[in-house]
Amino acid sequence: MQRKIRILIVEDEEAIRVGLTDVFVFHGYDVECAEEGHSGLSKALSGTFDMVLLDVMLPGVNGFAICERIRARDRDQPIIMLTAKTNDEDIIQGLSLGADDYVTKPFSVAQLVLRVQAVLRRSHVGAASEHRIRLGEGVEVDTRNLSGLRGKQALSFTRREMQVLQYLSENAQRPVPREELLAKVWGYARDLDIETRTVDIHIAKLRRKIEADPSRPKHLVTVRGAGYRLVAD
Repeated sequence: MQRKIRILIVEDEEAIRVGLTDVFVFHGYDVECAEEGHSGLSKALSGTFDMVLLDVMLPGVNGFAICERIRARDRDQPIIMLTAKTNDEDIIQGLSLGADDYVTKPFSVAQLVLRVQAVLRRSHVGAASEHRIRLGEGVEVDTRNLSGLRGKQALSFTRREMQVLQYLSENAQRPVPREELLAKVWGYARDLDIETRTVDIHIAKLRRKIEADPSRPKHLVTVRGAGYRLVAD
């Protein structure tokens, strides 16, 4: 399963913290929070987050100091600073300490999500996670290179196989009907009466590659009456 991007939100205002958590979880991110500077700094320095959303005015340790400490340890860690301060001096200070972007309150949540996505795209962490699908039993797929590994065995995929696998990964929270795969991957109109055997053939080929036992699939499973679903275990 494609690894979720992890975001740390360091924000002392509860309403903003809870609201941002809900928004980013909705968009598919794994979110953790800190409500004051000391715990925020400790979590940020753990190296387990792909993005840090960092308020400037925090109890304990302020956001500028946290940003400086993060950047001293990891020059590539994506950081976006959040603040009610709007004067140029504060913005310049945040950016000079190594923040990737600076968002002033009140802000548009939709715009913040877009800016987070933009910073992640520019980062090697975000780029890598967008192109990897990881399943159990040592299966890892590189969607860019149409290749992968199952244990020590090298795998290769056709472009159409990879498109099927990637679409199932992007919709892993639910079974995907054959007709939807035909529409989204092959581009056929949903109202056309098209033989769906082509989907089944591609699923069978994928199972032979990613499953230890294709006759008893654990990752690319059939949900009776609903379609196919990609699961991690």
